[in-house]
Amino acid sequence: MIDTLVLLRKQLHENPELSGKEHETANRIIEFVKSFNPTQIIEGVGGTGVGVVYHFAESGPTVVIRCELDALPIVEENTFNYRSKNSGVSHKCGHDGHMTIVAGLAPWLKEATFKRGKVVLLFQPAEETGKGAANVIEDSRFKNLTIDYVFALHNLPGSKKHSIMVRSGYFTATVQSMCIRLKGKKAHASEPENGVNPAWAVSELIKSIAHFSEPNAHKENFALCTPIYMNLGEKNYGISAEDAEIHYTIRTWSGENMTQLENKIKKAVNAIAQSYSLQYTIDWFEYFPASNNDDTCVSLIKKVAKQENLYVNQHVNSLKFGEDFGWYSQQYKSAIFGLGAGEEYPALHHANYDFPDELIATGIQMFKGMIAEVLDK
Repeated sequence: MIDTLVLLRKQLHENPELSGKEHETANRIIEFVKSFNPTQIIEGVGGTGVGVVYHFAESGPTVVIRCELDALPIVEENTFNYRSKNSGVSHKCGHDGHMTIVAGLAPWLKEATFKRGKVVLLFQPAEETGKGAANVIEDSRFKNLTIDYVFALHNLPGSKKHSIMVRSGYFTATVQSMCIRLKGKKAHASEPENGVNPAWAVSELIKSIAHFSEPNAHKENFALCTPIYMNLGEKNYGISAEDAEIHYTIRTWSGENMTQLENKIKKAVNAIAQSYSLQYTIDWFEYFPASNNDDTCVSLIKKVAKQENLYVNQHVNSLKFGEDFGWYSQQYKSAIFGLGAGEEYPALHHANYDFPDELIATGIQMFKGMIAEVLDK
């Protein structure tokens, strides 16, 4: 079976789709799982998502195993024969591998003899934009599944291969992206005093926002403000600039700290814009709430990892990246854990990254054990 799963993984890798557009990916998953006799296949969950349901004889707990359908807008540098066919789009976060692991549970669930409960294999859209999970949990068909537990994994390059990283509390950060737009007044470049050029305000804003950062991830008040993109004026050397925009991604652990950071930024933008007679807007988008792991779920993950003789990192730090799994942790008992991809493996979102196929069997064994722990109680 593992050879079949590796082939599926390579097909998914070869045909990546961006967030919210994962139609072919979803169809490929449906074609794979339907031969393993699920009780129900729910299509279009939260957009393009797929829910594959296995319902056992008696009522009992419902366990959701979630993975992600979407790829990234990154040009692939790899040259192997299953490299991306879609120009400028590639699986550089390992979602192809995550899908394969979750799909790999279907053959086992077909033969499973659990007496009660149900298992939902959730193939979620649009993780990379932070919108997918939020849309899924608002889908009435998902709500009607009466969910008790939600679990997920994420491969982690830089960590020992097949090792398990998990912790109670914040496992991934709260993340928010933003765009500050400033508007002044054009003037001749020889007479800038007759206009309002936002350049000086941009310079002051960058310095001000930098002061709000606390980059030490070990501190409770951790805050990271990362400049992403900036545009000022136009390439016309006779015109003093009128418009500017600055994009940031900001990160904290808690939602409360995020609100405080946002308020600091709003106050700074307002004060600086007023001092330079500029109009401004602030747009907020791509919000990822922190994945706040439930203690009971974390204990279960650790128990299964030890049963599988996998190394468990007992001192793992919270991860600074965003993961929209945090939407589930706001409503359900849930936990996401890391699966080590190797210390020297290319990092996530790098153009030469490719999911290590050796992790497929490990991920499947972890989820099998977790499902059994819940349904066999």
